[in-house]
Amino acid sequence: MSEQRISEARESFSTTVNRVAFGGERVVLTRHGRRVAAVVPIEDLELIEAVEDARDLDEVRAALADPANHERIAWDALKAQLGL
Repeated sequence: MSEQRISEARESFSTTVNRVAFGGERVVLTRHGRRVAAVVPIEDLELIEAVEDARDLDEVRAALADPANHERIAWDALKAQLGL
């Protein structure tokens, strides 16, 4: 994984994208020496999203399995609780 200053990435954006898209490289963008973002291959992003979806599904299943979560609440009460 390489690092690149945002100012450099701006000047050579197409080159950076090509390194990522066709070379499978991951590029961490820095600002004032701090890591602030990353450019990653689409396959990496899709994997991250799949992992997040699986984790969300596990949390939903756990919430549905918990009897304490089966309490009904009136719509107006829910809106008030959420500040809507």
